[in-house]
Amino acid sequence: MKQPVDDKALLLPARARRAEDLIRLVLGLLLIGLTLLVADAAQDTAGGLNADVVRGAGHAPSLLLGAARSLSTVAVLLLPVAFAAQRVLRRDSRRLADGVLAAALAYAAVLALDLWVTHLAPHSVLATLTHPLPAGSGPGSTEPVLSHLAPVLALMTAAGATKRPRWAAALLVLLALDALTALAGGYTSALSLLLTLLIGWTVAHGTTYLLGAPNARPTLEGLFASLRRLGFTPVSASLTAASAPHEPHRYLVSQEPGQQDLDVEILDREQSASRFLLRIWRHLRLRSAPQRRSLLSLRGALKQEALLCYAAQAAGVRTRHLLAASELGPDAALTVFQPLAGRTLDQLADPELTDSLLADAWTQLKLLRTRRIVHRNLVPASLLVDLQHSVHLVNLQDGDIAAGDLALRTDLAQLLTTMALRVGPERAVASAFAALGRDTVGSSVPLLQPLALSRGTRATLKHHHEPIAEPPLPGATDPAAPTDLLTRIRNEILHTLPQAPVQPVRLERLRPRTLVTVLGGTVAGYFLLLQLSSENGDPLSAFTEAQPGWVAFAAIASVVSYLAATMSFVGFVPEKLNLPQAVLVQLAGSFANLITPSGVGGMAINTRFLQRAGIPPRKAIASVGASQLIGLVLHVLLVLGFGYLASTHYSPSLSASPVLIGGLLVAAVIVVAAVGIAPVRRRVSTRLHRLFDGVLPRLLDLLQHPRRLTVGIVGQLLVSLTSALCLYGCVLALGQHAGFAAVAIADLIGGALGAAVPTPGGVGGVEAVLSGALAQTTGMPYADALTAVLLFRLLTFWLPVLPGWLAFAWLQRRKAL
Repeated sequence: MKQPVDDKALLLPARARRAEDLIRLVLGLLLIGLTLLVADAAQDTAGGLNADVVRGAGHAPSLLLGAARSLSTVAVLLLPVAFAAQRVLRRDSRRLADGVLAAALAYAAVLALDLWVTHLAPHSVLATLTHPLPAGSGPGSTEPVLSHLAPVLALMTAAGATKRPRWAAALLVLLALDALTALAGGYTSALSLLLTLLIGWTVAHGTTYLLGAPNARPTLEGLFASLRRLGFTPVSASLTAASAPHEPHRYLVSQEPGQQDLDVEILDREQSASRFLLRIWRHLRLRSAPQRRSLLSLRGALKQEALLCYAAQAAGVRTRHLLAASELGPDAALTVFQPLAGRTLDQLADPELTDSLLADAWTQLKLLRTRRIVHRNLVPASLLVDLQHSVHLVNLQDGDIAAGDLALRTDLAQLLTTMALRVGPERAVASAFAALGRDTVGSSVPLLQPLALSRGTRATLKHHHEPIAEPPLPGATDPAAPTDLLTRIRNEILHTLPQAPVQPVRLERLRPRTLVTVLGGTVAGYFLLLQLSSENGDPLSAFTEAQPGWVAFAAIASVVSYLAATMSFVGFVPEKLNLPQAVLVQLAGSFANLITPSGVGGMAINTRFLQRAGIPPRKAIASVGASQLIGLVLHVLLVLGFGYLASTHYSPSLSASPVLIGGLLVAAVIVVAAVGIAPVRRRVSTRLHRLFDGVLPRLLDLLQHPRRLTVGIVGQLLVSLTSALCLYGCVLALGQHAGFAAVAIADLIGGALGAAVPTPGGVGGVEAVLSGALAQTTGMPYADALTAVLLFRLLTFWLPVLPGWLAFAWLQRRKAL
C-alpha cells in the first residue's frame, strides 16, 4: 500500500544497532577476562610490569606531577560537565542520556568487580590488583579498579565525544594526566588502570549497542538530491510497503512527465549489521551457510547486491533490473530499480497457481543453478509474479555466486517446501521433476529438514500438520506416527525415485546446546581449578576429613527428597498412578537433568509418564504445571519465612550480602523487562500460557480430592526443606557452625538463581552462585562454602545419575516412558 512521503520526512529510524559496537563490546569483554587471567596466572610478571611503570612515572619532574595532579582533579569533574552542557545547548539530550546511563552502568560494573576481587577472587588476583596505600594516606589498600575514571570514560564515549576531535583530544589528555598521577603517587597499579579503561570503554559500547546509535537520517529532499546526481528527475515519492527490520525501506519515486517511475531501496547500517550477524551465526552453526565472513560496509553491500543482480540477469533469470546504486550520507545507501508490478506467491489465490506458473518458477531456479548462483531466501516474498503471470526471483541480497553443491541443494529444498505449503507436496514434487529431472530433485531429500530452511518457513511448518493420504515407503518413517509436511515431500519423492538418498545431511557444525554446555563446563572447570589451586584449602582433601555422621544425615535428606518429589507429583494428579513407578520416575528425572537445563528433564519425564499412563496430554501438562505453580508460590513463602528468621538471628552477615542483593537486583531487572518491554512481555506471556494453560481447571478438579492436594502441597514443602537439610548437613559435616535458617535462605535463593544458568543440570552456575550465597549468609570462608556446595552437589546431582539411568531404562522397558 502506497503512502505519500513529505519532503521533510525522515527516511530512516532515529537509532540503529551497529555491528561494530557489538564487536567492540565482545572484544572488551575478552580483554577484561584476559587481564584478570594475567593478574591470576602471572603475578610476578604483573608485579614487575607495575614496578617498571611506577618507576618510570616517578621519574617525571615533581613540578609536572604537581600540575598534573591539580589539573586532573579539576578536569575529571569539569570535562564531563562541560561536554554535557554543550550537548544540552545543542539539544542532543538523548545522546547525553545514553552517556549518563553508560556512566551509571560503568560505576555498577566497577563496584561489582571490586566486590568480586575483594571477597570472591583468588588471593593472587587481589594481591596483583591492590597494594597498601602510600605513606601518609592512612591505612588500607588501593582500589582494584579506579571508581571515578571508568564512568567518565563511559559517559564521554557513549555520548559521542570520542567522535569529535577536540573533545577526544581533551579526554585523552585527561586520561593521561590521571593515569600519570595515580601511578606516580602509588594509588593504583598498571593492571588496575588497564581494567579501569577497559570497563569504561566496554560498557560504553555495550550501552550504545543496546540502545542503538543515532542515525544520520536523510530526508526525502536529500534522497532527491542524490537521485539527481545519478541523472534522474524525481518529483514525489511513496512508501510502497512496510519492511521487516532486516530488510531495506522501499519507495516508489515518480519522475517528471514522460519518464518511468523508480523503485528505490534504502539500506541503513542496522540492516547491514543484522545481515552480518545472521551470516556469522549461520556460518558458525550450519555447514550450508554463506562463506562471506567480513563485515561489509555500505559500499560493500551495494557492490554485493549489484553483483548478484547482474549475475542473475546474465544467467537469463527474471529479476528486478538494477539502474544505479549510491551512498546516501554516512549511514545509508540506495539502490535504484525499474519498477516491477506484480504480486508475491503468498498473495495469489489458489486458482492462479497453475501448472505453468509452477513450471516457470522451477525454470528460473534451474537458470540460477546452471550458473551456480544460490539465492538462500526462496520464500513466497521472493517469488514475484508480474501482470503477464511470469515469475521473477527477487530479494537476492543474501545470495552468492560460485556456490557449492550443498548450498544449491538447500535452495532446492527451500523452494520445494515453499511450493508445497501452497499447492501440496504432490504438485510441488511433480512440477520439480518435470523441470529439473528426477536425479536433481532426489538429491534434495537429505536436505528436507528444518535446519536447511529459512526462519519464516520453519515457523510456518510448526502450524502445518496434515494427515498422510497413504502409508509411506518402508524405512521412510513410522506409518503410525503423525507425518509433517517435510516427511510428505520426502515420501512423494521416494515414491517415484526409491533409490534417492534418505539419510539427512548433517547441517549443524555446532549445536546451541553444545555451545552452552562447553561454555558452562569451561567456566565451571576454571572456577573449580582456581579454588583447588588456591591457598585457602583443597576441597578434595576436606572431603576426607568430613564427619561421617553428618554426611550420612545429608545423604538421607537427599534420598528423602525423592520421596517428597513423589508426594508432590502424585498429589497433583487426581487419577490413580502406580506408586512404585512414580518413585522411579522421580529418580529417572535426575538422569534426564544431566543432559538438560536444571529441572527441564524432570518435567519432561513426568509429563511423558502421565501420558503413557493414559492421561490426555493436555491434562498431563496441566498437572505438571499446577505442581510447578504451587511450588513457586511455596518457594517464595519459604524465602520470606526463612529470610525473616535469618535476619532476626543472623543480621550481621546478611546485611553485607552483595551476592544476594545482586541476585535480587537481577531478578528485579528481569521482572521489569518482562513487564515493560513489549517483545519480551509477549514472549514470556506466550511461554507462561503454554506452561500453565489448563492449570486452573486442573486445580479445580483437585479441590474435589482434598487429600491428594494436601499430599501434593506437603510434598512441595518437603522438597525445599530436604534440599536445605542436605546442604545444612554438608555444612556441619565440614566442621562449620551455621544456623539452619541462614543455610536455607542460601539454598532457596542461591540454588534458584544458579539453576537459571542454561547449562545441563545448572553445572557451573549452581556451584558458583550457591557458594557465594552460602558464604554471605553464614559468614563462612568462601573456600569452605565451596567445599560444602561441592559435597551437596555430589549427593544430590552426581551420585543419583547411575540409579536414575537404571530407573530410566527399566521404565522404558516397561513402556512406562
